[in-house]
Amino acid sequence: MTYTLTDSDILAVALLSAEGRYEYCVEKLVAGGAVWSLRSDDGWVVMSTQDGEECLPVWPHRAFAAQWANGEWADCVPGEIPLDVWMDRWTPGLEGDGTLLAVFPHSDEQGTVVTPSELLASLEKALAER
Repeated sequence: MTYTLTDSDILAVALLSAEGRYEYCVEKLVAGGAVWSLRSDDGWVVMSTQDGEECLPVWPHRAFAAQWANGEWADCVPGEIPLDVWMDRWTPGLEGDGTLLAVFPHSDEQGTVVTPSELLASLEKALAER
């Protein structure tokens, strides 16, 4: 299940702070039922934080992920992970690997960096409030 984004939606989200984008992302991940990232023939993209930690970037919609498929990631395409699969399989796997998440990076910002279990807690809270 996906939702439609307008150009004005994309522009409005671009003006949000990293914290605002995190909150928006959690809300839309629950509403859309999927997590989006980027992948290539070599696998899923991992970026480094300013502290040198590896992060999997995630977005709430294909369009936001697609904006990052350029430069060194020009060979990448948005990849969809169903939310239930994300919560049940990806979260424990990423946690076990020690991989952090860059939630909704935008422009030159790395987004909000959290552990997979921190994002899971936010998602579970949002689902409970529905």
